[in-house]
Amino acid sequence: MENFSQITEFDIHLFKEGRHYELYEKLGSHKTVVDGVEGIIFAVWAPEAKQVSLIGNFNHWNRSENPMKARWDSSGIWEVFIPKLGFGEVYKYAIQPKKGQWLEKTDPFAFYWEEPPRTASITWDISYEWKDQKWLKERKKNPTHKKPMSVYEVHLGSWKRKWDQGGSTYSYVELAKNLVAYVKEMGFTHVEFLPVMEHPFYGSWGYQVLGFFAPTSRYGNPQEFKQLVDAFHAAGIGVILDWVPSHFPGDEHGLYKFDGSHVYEHADPRKGYHPDWTSYIFNYGRNEVRSFLISSAIFWIKEYHIDGIRVDAVASMLYLDYSRKEGEWIPNEFGGRENLEAVQFLKELNEALYAEQADIVSIAEESTSWPNVSKPTFDNGLGFGQKWMMGWMHDTLEYFKKEPVYRKFHQNEITFSLVYAFTENFMLPLSHDEVVHGKGSIISRMPGDEWQRFANLRLLYGLMYMHPGSKLLFMGNEFGQQSEWNHEKTLDWYVTEYNFHKGIQSWVKVLNQLYKSEKALYECQFEQSGFDWIDYSDNKNSVIAFQRRGEKETDVIIVVANFTPQVIEKYRVGVPIEGKYEELVNSDQAEYEGSNLFNGIPVQSAAIPMHHKNHSIEIVVPPLSIGVFKYSKK
Repeated sequence: MENFSQITEFDIHLFKEGRHYELYEKLGSHKTVVDGVEGIIFAVWAPEAKQVSLIGNFNHWNRSENPMKARWDSSGIWEVFIPKLGFGEVYKYAIQPKKGQWLEKTDPFAFYWEEPPRTASITWDISYEWKDQKWLKERKKNPTHKKPMSVYEVHLGSWKRKWDQGGSTYSYVELAKNLVAYVKEMGFTHVEFLPVMEHPFYGSWGYQVLGFFAPTSRYGNPQEFKQLVDAFHAAGIGVILDWVPSHFPGDEHGLYKFDGSHVYEHADPRKGYHPDWTSYIFNYGRNEVRSFLISSAIFWIKEYHIDGIRVDAVASMLYLDYSRKEGEWIPNEFGGRENLEAVQFLKELNEALYAEQADIVSIAEESTSWPNVSKPTFDNGLGFGQKWMMGWMHDTLEYFKKEPVYRKFHQNEITFSLVYAFTENFMLPLSHDEVVHGKGSIISRMPGDEWQRFANLRLLYGLMYMHPGSKLLFMGNEFGQQSEWNHEKTLDWYVTEYNFHKGIQSWVKVLNQLYKSEKALYECQFEQSGFDWIDYSDNKNSVIAFQRRGEKETDVIIVVANFTPQVIEKYRVGVPIEGKYEELVNSDQAEYEGSNLFNGIPVQSAAIPMHHKNHSIEIVVPPLSIGVFKYSKK
């Protein structure tokens, strides 16, 4: 059984070039037949190891029983074939460094891990009979940026818990029923999971990943996670995964000093250690590491039918001096602070993703002014499909914290985002980061009495959905979760029994429906042609008015927002087309627990010039409200 290897010379060539994007098919554990005998072949990259052995229950964890053989091609890959071994076996690699004691490492390419705190890999067949062919076919229709995208961000372990069973978490199979039904009912187009890749520390929320090819076993096995994805697709909902190529934890069984040397991370701590998260930074300049990471991203798209990835902490990758003081970082070859190796990696990542599936989306969490994050690589961009609009989130929440009487002095905070709204393909996030670490919940930041707080929240969400760009809400935000998010607890679902919270929930549901049904809100959501100010300067009343447009001239939405509790009985707004304007929805309506002031019948425009328009409409503007009007007909 000498010639059992399934790795070809071409595989090694691509691996060394950093362009093997399906490395998971070659490294790790795979069932095969050698000389008529079925078994499992194991392959691991440990380039500086003196010796490597396979250990597990099948050989009583005896490292002398199944030594691995180093390939002849100086690739640093070790292999062994174990005849008659099947799936479901736990294993690790015993690695002897050139200096130092033996190490026991989990397989970086394992498809399935033991449930933490246990740390062994498990041989596993991840085959699955998918039923989402219709979804995948539909996904190919129309460019992604021309579709509505309203994302419900979820941490699987704390969305709901079974308190009748000691507070245990829902499984993938249970979530395939409960979570899918809820997301569909609320009208979101996509769900986004905080990282589901296997991670040793639950309290990291998944952001300290070690199993880059394995869904966490906390909630079930790989097939059960595929069942969850399949169920979302059957319900017409896309699935986005948080993916973390920025750093990894230093657990002994993981990637850090994998063979006793710095295999995956930079050797110099000024480039290889992350001070914020006490973790380690990938060496993006090492070709084999790029193959590992890009293979992981491709793996989730191909093997798990994922519709997109959101790349975490991109800013920390782009800057060599990120969270570092002077003297704690190394400039690039030109003396600058840009991490040129990370830039090249991100470009290659996005090129590979969109070459694999042009109808998926990659999203960057990037908090700086780095240019062209969501522009194509051929146009000197990083190649992402979208970028989180952190500036909008910060300015908007700061504005809403202010008492309405002072808002007239801060009109620029609520309008400034439109100065740069079309420099990137922006997603507007009210994410998990905004409801942790002492920040409180979103509703807790709204000023005033109870009625005003909930009116402010409805206004905030209405503004978010009418603003250009795609949308993201973290779980609990959609019903006005009162307490700060705690990953060890379920959301405060009991509050949805109270009218104000029901009103928020109903309002978000309507906003999702409106966003999906009105082309003016999504067809040109990343283009200047899809937005025009009507009036951003009425700071006296703290009112703004703007229009959203679709590709057809008559697809026109007029938005009027009042950021004070004062009612304006006769407010005149300029409109671009003569005709009738129907108020589709107003956040002050009774069904959302408002005061029920709104324009109940279509409003006919008059030939009265206003806001540089030849025609205008006269409307009632309710307190702390946002009204959405649609051009009807002449």
